[in-house]
Amino acid sequence: MKIKNIAVFCGSKSGNDPEFLLQTIELGKLMAQEKITLVYGGGNKGLMGAVADAVMQGDGAVIGVIPEVLLEWEHQHKGITDLRVVADMHVRKKMLYELCDAAIILPGGNGTLDELFEMLTWNTLKIHNKKIVILNCNGYYDHLIAHIDTMYQEGFLYEDWKERLLVASTAAQAIAFLH
Repeated sequence: MKIKNIAVFCGSKSGNDPEFLLQTIELGKLMAQEKITLVYGGGNKGLMGAVADAVMQGDGAVIGVIPEVLLEWEHQHKGITDLRVVADMHVRKKMLYELCDAAIILPGGNGTLDELFEMLTWNTLKIHNKKIVILNCNGYYDHLIAHIDTMYQEGFLYEDWKERLLVASTAAQAIAFLH
């Protein structure tokens, strides 16, 4: 199946490591070059804004989905192809999952982890079977990956997590995993 839409889950802040922003911009450029639509949280700040800006600057398409409650926090992006304002976080996540063919997880905070684990859980439950790639930029997710492996080793996962979750170290590798 050709990947047409990728959900990118990431921070509404840029973090402390400049490489996070560089890889985010590179991901957006690659998506635009390959005519892959970005589906994301709809904000114009942090890594969220950077990936959307990079896709738009490359003449790509961007669908943002933002709940009313986050209009102030994340500042909706007014320069994207399609911005959808929804009632709440649950509607947002469901719409993001429905619109995408796969997901890439960039550095982020609690919301990013929530989106990752909900999508991973739905994948495990066979609600969908979409590829999920963690972009482990400069080892940002090393501890999380180790913990997921511990959950598997200790018998809390039904299958080897590597069946459901791919780990990339660069934007180019993340895109390559989806082909």
